Amino acid sequence: METYLICLAVSMVGGLMLSRLTKLIHLPAVTAYLVAGLLLGPFCLGLLNIPGLGYSNAEQVEGMRIVTQTALGFIAFTIGNEFRMTQLKKMGTGAIIIGVLQAVITTVAVDAVLIGLHFCFPDLISIPAAIILGAIASATAPAATLMVVRQYKADGPLTKLLMLVVAIDDAVGLLLFSVSFGIASALSNSQISVIGVAVEPLLEVVLSLGLGAVMGWLLNYVERFFHSRSKRLTISVAFVLLTVGLSMLKFQIGQVHISFSLLLVCMMTGTVFCNICDTSEELMNRVDGWTMPLNILFFVISGAELDLTVIAQPMVLLVGVVYVIARSLGKYYGAFTSCRLSGQNKLITDNLGITLLPQAGVALGMAMTASLMPDGAMIRNVVLFAVLLYELIGPTLTKHALLRAGEIKPEGRTSARKINEK
Repeated sequence: METYLICLAVSMVGGLMLSRLTKLIHLPAVTAYLVAGLLLGPFCLGLLNIPGLGYSNAEQVEGMRIVTQTALGFIAFTIGNEFRMTQLKKMGTGAIIIGVLQAVITTVAVDAVLIGLHFCFPDLISIPAAIILGAIASATAPAATLMVVRQYKADGPLTKLLMLVVAIDDAVGLLLFSVSFGIASALSNSQISVIGVAVEPLLEVVLSLGLGAVMGWLLNYVERFFHSRSKRLTISVAFVLLTVGLSMLKFQIGQVHISFSLLLVCMMTGTVFCNICDTSEELMNRVDGWTMPLNILFFVISGAELDLTVIAQPMVLLVGVVYVIARSLGKYYGAFTSCRLSGQNKLITDNLGITLLPQAGVALGMAMTASLMPDGAMIRNVVLFAVLLYELIGPTLTKHALLRAGEIKPEGRTSARKINEK
């Protein structure tokens, strides 16, 4: 236990100290946290096997999963706060069109390129693996996007649309992956399961939204019994923790496997709560402040999870490079096309696709599910390679896109210490 506590402390301090260095070269703090994770991971300082100084093996990193899942729950809860009715009335239809269409275009683009690669080099990648990678390509990392928006206090039409699209993207990505996984499994096993392809994916989305709605309503009901800010903050944190725990439940009814999406459940909880609670905005701001250390741990541990051995595998590198290029083009032109169709202005049309490039936890979760397939190792390694690239450069690209759109103010030297002295 003491080793884990020391690891958590070293992770936070290491991430914060490295963020001071990245600030000098104008990189987002998210990049610093991820690099700190790589340095503390099993391939760098972890090799020294000094208890508490880094993560010496993958099992130790996996032991921190409860921290990353909890952080992801709070991140999703915060993103759900963006779905206020006032916002949806302004850009709801456009956000839905863009969120759905860009994800589908990305999946189709990656599928087409990787299936073409299969016909050119049949031994390099199978059709089932290509189909699954296409679906995984649709996923965007909400955590990295949210952290960049928070750090630079980005605000404007592009930022507001981006937060809505990222949330919709996760729901669409989940459906695309579930259907693609069912089709790929059918091709591998020569039999199609209607339950696996159609019923279970739809049921997961519906049940996740339903559970999230119930938890959001309950939070609003229970929160009314408390009046002090500290107690209302405590009950909010407790409900998010409860929601994260419930979303991890899995069971089976007959031949149907029942599970929930942590992201969808927590997003829906935040959405319902912010729309029915009159004081939700003030409370959400307090929750955001409380979760900052948790978010730092999320990215540092995510960096430690990255497997650097994939760089030494030529086949993985080749497929990975093709995947990254195809996905990047799919995201950019998918967002560009859908923005044009929904009548967005030029600044949004030109920059939204770039902000959708980061990819991390959701994609890795999908890859872990796909690891049970015959080509599961290839899928997992390709996604790991892509995540390594996207997480290191994606936040910086998001920052520059928001800068071009004029939604990030020029950085200045502000100090909370000096402000508090006034």
